Amino acid sequence: MNSHATAHRGTGRRTVLRTALTGAAALGAGLTAARPATAAPSAPGTGPRPSTPQEALAELAAGNRRWRDFRERHPHETPAVRRELTTAQHPFAVVLGCIDSRVPPELVFDQGLGDLMTVRTAGEVLDEAVLGSVAYGVLELGIPLVVVLGHQSCGAVRAAVEAEQSGGHLPAHIQYLADQIRPAIDHSKEGDARIDATVDANVRLVRSRLAAEPDLAAKVGTGKLAIVGARYELSDQAVHHVS
Repeated sequence: MNSHATAHRGTGRRTVLRTALTGAAALGAGLTAARPATAAPSAPGTGPRPSTPQEALAELAAGNRRWRDFRERHPHETPAVRRELTTAQHPFAVVLGCIDSRVPPELVFDQGLGDLMTVRTAGEVLDEAVLGSVAYGVLELGIPLVVVLGHQSCGAVRAAVEAEQSGGHLPAHIQYLADQIRPAIDHSKEGDARIDATVDANVRLVRSRLAAEPDLAAKVGTGKLAIVGARYELSDQAVHHVS
């Protein structure tokens, strides 16, 4: 990181932690989603979009409850919404998730067209294209929330852990993924427990790297942005906060 990033790191991380505690209740305890107090542009026939980190977290929590209760609304798919979206978009959250086919963010949070800006890489691995994509959503579209979404039984994390243990080299560009995940490997655990713990540790690592980006840290420092970590459980379809 450059010196500018270092200058922002302390303030940014403290604010991220404060906001993350609020997000823990919304994402983890399944509290009733709060109705937004301030209105952002919305699609025809819908309520106002979330415009603060807390409102965005509450909306995602409510959507995940609908998903795991099999009461999905599949919102914002009407012809009117599709026409509206030809001229502008106003997503309320960036979700940086894994490429795993079992964890599509729009489904697990029960959101529709124009609601989420999703960026997906194996193991939520960051590179310049991913950083630029997240930054575009925050800086150009004014999105107030970034969620780093890991998940149970992540194949990319397993590959990284097993490659380190065996000393083997993975094929082609897959080795790059393992190299990026390796600093998060939890050596205090063994076997499947190590893989499971590393899923959470990797979410924390990616979140901290995003929070250290100067432009994003500045937004966090003003309270206009929250960057939080979360995890999706394949076993019960619940999303919970990763502290």
